[in-house]
Amino acid sequence: MLILQEPPANKVASGPLVFLICRTMWWSKSVSSRWSARLPQQVRDSVSLPIHVMIRPRAGSFCYSSFEFEVMQEQMQKAKEFGMDGIVLGLLAPDASVDVERTQKLVAFADPLPVTFHRAFDDAADLPEALEDVVRTGAKRILTSGGGRDGASKALSTLASLIERAGERIAIMPGGGVNERNVGRIIRQTHAREIHASLGAPKSKNNHNGTANFEERVRKLVELSAASRNRSQEVP
Repeated sequence: MLILQEPPANKVASGPLVFLICRTMWWSKSVSSRWSARLPQQVRDSVSLPIHVMIRPRAGSFCYSSFEFEVMQEQMQKAKEFGMDGIVLGLLAPDASVDVERTQKLVAFADPLPVTFHRAFDDAADLPEALEDVVRTGAKRILTSGGGRDGASKALSTLASLIERAGERIAIMPGGGVNERNVGRIIRQTHAREIHASLGAPKSKNNHNGTANFEERVRKLVELSAASRNRSQEVP
């Protein structure tokens, strides 16, 4: 999974920076007290790009038990040891509001790594209120499809509203179904400065061709994102 981010003002780049997110659940189901650390270590050894890692002890809801909360902290500590560059997580309370208190604790625990609040945000009962809650936690960005399950391209007005409301306080990153066919429209209509896209793994039986096709899709997405962002910033 990729994040495309607008280049910082003090850096020169031909296009957006690319961040790799590793979504693998590290908690081993077969031996619950051990980590499956091989993959993040391999990725860190192989990739020079910044890596933000998903912290999620299980599938299902985003309301976690005390034990699961401890597991998340253990995962975050390992993420630091592996040299990860950012943390991605999301916690909700039983009433579908953001679990501000425990998220604040995890943001503090993650320091100095930045925290992204993931699409648990889309399950919140009130998105504007959830935005304010996430800002209070100290997280640096929110990954969201605009609250729906049909993808970011189907919730452009909601995303634009969230981005306007957030201002410079926190980054809003549209995600969900973003690809080279719709990324331009999403950026132009929401004025998003960051985009999350899942382009999938190479599916070709010929590994070389599959990798080349995947790389071409990523390259095209980056170029379209940069071009669309430039057009959205043009003054009539």
